Amino acid sequence: MDVRLTHLPEPPDPRPGREPVVAVVALGSNEGDRGETLRAAAERLSRLPLVDELVMSEPIESVAVKPDGPDPDAPRYLNAVARMTTRLAPQVLLGMLHAVEEEHGRVRAERWGDRTLDLDLIAYGGFRSEAEHLMVPHPRAAERLFVLEPWLSIDPDAVLPGFGRVDELVRRLKGASAESEAQR
Repeated sequence: MDVRLTHLPEPPDPRPGREPVVAVVALGSNEGDRGETLRAAAERLSRLPLVDELVMSEPIESVAVKPDGPDPDAPRYLNAVARMTTRLAPQVLLGMLHAVEEEHGRVRAERWGDRTLDLDLIAYGGFRSEAEHLMVPHPRAAERLFVLEPWLSIDPDAVLPGFGRVDELVRRLKGASAESEAQR
């Protein structure tokens, strides 16, 4: 039987591309060559597909934080924040952040343990999720000067969705810290 195709089907309508979104990622390391790790991680993030315009803050040093507060006995962290424009969906971006951590030797053996590299998705535009596998904005970002101050240094108008302007959050945290010190 000779079958000839006389009519080609119409191609599906092209889906519009995802609009670019500004994502904020916190980078931290307290094992190995921390500065080189953060630099290499930022370089790797800038090469992810559908990521543009990555800007990383200068790194700052901080004490390790555990659920019950600062841990002065743990190795100190070097922290930075990267602001990027991306068209990746938030869950895809988070998966890629985990892959970059693994490329740098991150082992998830102990929660709150020392890390060669820690990448946290702090904010993804105005997107909000409380799903266990995708908590955005990061649930503890508003409490962490080592996230907020580097972020503010690269984006003076930054807003943490659901929490407010980053400069105001920094002022409140510094005020609470000063008040706490005065009461000692």
